[in-house]
Amino acid sequence: MSEIKVAIADDHKIFRKGVILSMRPYTNIKFVLEADNGEELISHLEETKPDVVLCDLKMPVKDGIDTTKLITKNFPDIRVIILTMYEDERFVGHLMDCGAAGYLLKSTEPAEIKKAVMDVMRTGFYLNPFVNKVLIKKNYAKQKFNPSLSSEVVLSEREKEVLTLVCMEFTASEIATKMDISPRTVEAIKDRLMERFGVKNSVGLVFYAMKNSLIE
Repeated sequence: MSEIKVAIADDHKIFRKGVILSMRPYTNIKFVLEADNGEELISHLEETKPDVVLCDLKMPVKDGIDTTKLITKNFPDIRVIILTMYEDERFVGHLMDCGAAGYLLKSTEPAEIKKAVMDVMRTGFYLNPFVNKVLIKKNYAKQKFNPSLSSEVVLSEREKEVLTLVCMEFTASEIATKMDISPRTVEAIKDRLMERFGVKNSVGLVFYAMKNSLIE
């Protein structure tokens, strides 16, 4: 994989520097921006153009929740990974709903941060066991994600194949190669499925498919 440009927003400078230092062995990851808060981060995104943002939740001026919402809306190509000390199930589900591509605790080992960065670049999301457990529990409890189940969801064979491959963490390009169609067609099918299911991203597709048994 080519060089991945990363930004980090955290009001604790020592922690920021520690994360950056811990990533030095991974030469394809380059930090292009440090910020003390979400507002400072967003003000420099246009000039630095990171691929991935590591974002703390509790920050002055603009916190991680508002920052994630703004990045998702205004910079849809940038992937946001939450990196926080808050091991709170409510935050996980809400941040994923807001468009976050992953959720890591600050106790996470550097190797997992690296894997998360690589995975969100390859597939658009990173789901570790902690996030999987929380989101599955959230879906079954029907806390917020309430798609209409008044009629059976019927997928075409092509839609089902695309959805299955998305859930297997293949990229649009990889799916296109496997199905002998164009990446643009894959993206169009994904967009159509997201609109039908009322979800915002690939994470939403995966969990809708799991909850409603749409894939084998």
